[in-house]
Amino acid sequence: MKDNVKSGALTEVTFFILLSLYEPKHGYAIMQFIDEKTGGRLILGAGSLYGAINTLTEKGWIEPYGDSDGRKKEYVITGKGRQIAEKELQRLRDLTETAASIMRK
Repeated sequence: MKDNVKSGALTEVTFFILLSLYEPKHGYAIMQFIDEKTGGRLILGAGSLYGAINTLTEKGWIEPYGDSDGRKKEYVITGKGRQIAEKELQRLRDLTETAASIMRK
């Protein structure tokens, strides 16, 4: 995951993983969420997803949810992760507003 810490920009995959975890989900449900919400444009392999889950857990943006003893571990976004997602949403809004104002000229 090559998120740009300096500018605050997230990769699209990271952003969608965070969005998917506003409600607890296991890995396969995260992949289905992203596939559905992007109309199949973004498709994650299991290896990429679980690498991202480990990274986001280490950053404190997501955390395990509920009983993790079962085969399907669920995850949920943390308060810090919500702040990161909200900051990214605002960055994207600013970007589209700037682009729209330039294109209208």
